[in-house]
Amino acid sequence: MSIAYLILVHRLPNQFKKLFTAIYESTNFYLIHIDKKASQEIGEEVRNFLKPYSNVQILDSENVVWGGYSMVQAELDGMQYLLNMDAKWDYFINLSGQDYPLKSQKIIKEFLSKNNGKSYIKVADQKKSRPETMNRIENYFEELEDKISDKTHKRKFMKDVVPYIGGQWMILTRDCCEFITNSTEVKKFEEYYLNTLIADESFFQTVLMNTSFTGTLVDDDKRAIIWIPDGDIKLRPKTFTKTDLDFLQKGSHLFARKFDDNVDHSIIDSIKIQYDQPFKTVVKMIDVRNISASVSHLN
Repeated sequence: MSIAYLILVHRLPNQFKKLFTAIYESTNFYLIHIDKKASQEIGEEVRNFLKPYSNVQILDSENVVWGGYSMVQAELDGMQYLLNMDAKWDYFINLSGQDYPLKSQKIIKEFLSKNNGKSYIKVADQKKSRPETMNRIENYFEELEDKISDKTHKRKFMKDVVPYIGGQWMILTRDCCEFITNSTEVKKFEEYYLNTLIADESFFQTVLMNTSFTGTLVDDDKRAIIWIPDGDIKLRPKTFTKTDLDFLQKGSHLFARKFDDNVDHSIIDSIKIQYDQPFKTVVKMIDVRNISASVSHLN
């Protein structure tokens, strides 16, 4: 079992180093995307840190705009790059530089081997479960240099396609990635979602649920995240502290988001104690979307 990791970095290089060290194995493959908006110092620090590792590549930086299709494009470019490498890997996992594993690579690979062929991503019928977000795909938006435009006009959604929604984090099989990046069937989805809002939370779900891969998806991204309010309509992932340790240790999550040593530098050491222990009782991910009528996510 070999894993291809795509890690998106835009700040806190020391946090990224901790993540990378925790998930590194010589049999895996790693692709790092450094956001174009990251400072030159961050880029240089990350590149210098990665120089000793032969199974690591750095993807050309893109200007990633929150809520824009550039988020999806960075994922697609990463998948394609990893597929083009002269390397045989089985699963693709995307992470941010502030994520951290809750289990060792041994436990993660055992889990994926036992569930080989399944892909993990949050997915729900968008119209039924989150109707307040339909404006994201039924209106036309344009991605500008540093923001998304206001909606310009209403439009009909794709014919004979059911829209789905979830989150941007995923664990996908290699076959799944090959289909998404190479199938002509996906082009119509790319063309439509190019002008939607927050496409990274719905593009992959809609593609996979409306094609032959629908039966391979598990509605679980294996991430521990607690969403908290950030302004009037937005949510952001809570930065974990030791008070959250019980939540992190009780679930069946493989990774957690997010961490910041400037907030709590000791929680990661506490997590490591249970690295190789089997999963405990499954708990439902805390998500205040369930009690909020209209929200958007911040990364």
